[in-house]
Amino acid sequence: MDRRTFIKASASVGALATHGGLAGPALAQGAAKVLRFVPQANLANFDPIWGTQYVVRNAAALVWDTLYGVDANLVPQRQMVESETVSPDGLTWTFKLRPGLKFHDGAPVLAKDCVQSLIRWSFRDPMGLMIKAIQEEIVAIDDTSFRWKLKKPYPKMLLALGKNNSPCSFIMPERIAKTDPFQQITEYIGSGPMKFVRSEWVPGAKAVFEKFTDYVPRPEPSSWLAGGKRILVDRIEWVIMPDPATASAALQNGEVDWWENPIADLIPVMKRNRNIRVDIGDPLGNIGAFRLNHLHPPFNNVKARRALLMALNQEDFMRAIVGSEDALWKALPGFFTPGTPLYTEEGGEILKGPRDIEGAKKLLAESGYKGEPVTMVVAQDQPVTKALGDVAADLLKKLGMNVDFVATDWGTTGQRRALKTPPAQGGWNIFFSWHAGADCTNPAGYTAIRANGDGAWFGWPNIPEVEAQVTNWFEAKNLEEEKVAIRALNKAALDNVVFVPPGFFLGYTAWRSNVTGITKGPLPFFWDVAKA
Repeated sequence: MDRRTFIKASASVGALATHGGLAGPALAQGAAKVLRFVPQANLANFDPIWGTQYVVRNAAALVWDTLYGVDANLVPQRQMVESETVSPDGLTWTFKLRPGLKFHDGAPVLAKDCVQSLIRWSFRDPMGLMIKAIQEEIVAIDDTSFRWKLKKPYPKMLLALGKNNSPCSFIMPERIAKTDPFQQITEYIGSGPMKFVRSEWVPGAKAVFEKFTDYVPRPEPSSWLAGGKRILVDRIEWVIMPDPATASAALQNGEVDWWENPIADLIPVMKRNRNIRVDIGDPLGNIGAFRLNHLHPPFNNVKARRALLMALNQEDFMRAIVGSEDALWKALPGFFTPGTPLYTEEGGEILKGPRDIEGAKKLLAESGYKGEPVTMVVAQDQPVTKALGDVAADLLKKLGMNVDFVATDWGTTGQRRALKTPPAQGGWNIFFSWHAGADCTNPAGYTAIRANGDGAWFGWPNIPEVEAQVTNWFEAKNLEEEKVAIRALNKAALDNVVFVPPGFFLGYTAWRSNVTGITKGPLPFFWDVAKA
């Protein structure tokens, strides 16, 4: 019996003994409305500034609020902010908080909290680093207002403060935000619509959030990270289920209410269940990431990186993720989200046409590779990363590479990928991830496309030609100028292989029919979600 057949068979069985206790808490909670959610991965750490894992961002959006939030049109809207003013020369931004904002410990949200939170964020986020580089000062004026003074204009300020990709500029109490940005926080107090119940947090098993009764929603309807953020349940329990068959059985039996990202193999089983609703989770989809470490051999040599583009068959990678459903994937000879205004295939010829294994072997030899171990870190509890890793390992072996396959979990991957040490000393050569299509429509929040060395995402590419085009995009005066910059950026990023794009794919989400208010988007939005 092959893996897909086994999973399908296992998914249709009755309640599993290993999770038989899941039905109990509903009785213990009495009349409380409890929403049980199976996230994409274990919440192994909980610092949304220290790292960029989506699972941490998704939980953080419940606990911490932001000054602005992008709506479903990717337009930043005021969130914690009541008003902002910009000086005529574009150098001075003044922000005023809306009244009544409180942290979960009862303390009021003050301007000094925002200032310290933005300082910490600006050390880790690409847009934050850009602002930091032109910053003259950021100071609290009084308890409700602060000023950010720049040395040159930064027209995309509101997008930086409201974007949905990690790390978001979440606002924390000043004492927490004073934590070294390269160290993890140990206190989880925010002003968002839910409180984190740290006493019930069991990494690898469960994370719990309770409704924050003092949260004051905005009056506007919710739209992604903008608007009202009204919570209609009393408690949200994240139940960690890395095994897809277990998650499917739990959803079908009513032990859980919502499964963030069911694998494609199990969708037919769930569609046959009249108590289950299934839909595409995010129409903007995802872009896979085959991430290479530019600091160490062999991938510090562009020839070794280009050898992968020459040999890689994107269909192999995408089929491993989505199965046989053609509508769920597309070849992607580039880095930007298909169907969006800046999509381009400029420079993508190396990913098109017949694959050239022999040519790739020759290029790899020219790079100086001589059979050294290539450390590939593969998270097994993420269906996407496991699929990408399995196909990549086979590809590298065909090229004659000595693969050191490190099977681990997503939390450990998040820790290890931050290490710059050589692979033999605990570092890495390759890891796998994916980026929400909403993050890849332009370079503003697209951390993975940046190539500014130490300021870049894990892998730390240092490619001036790429960064020059990023700058050109930021300075573009209209859409046509933006398109010119993006075409040149796509080509430079492929020529130098910032990372390997294994393709574009769509993913499902699934929930019980007594749950309403599920919104399509790049993260699970829990506001307006109700359970009958």
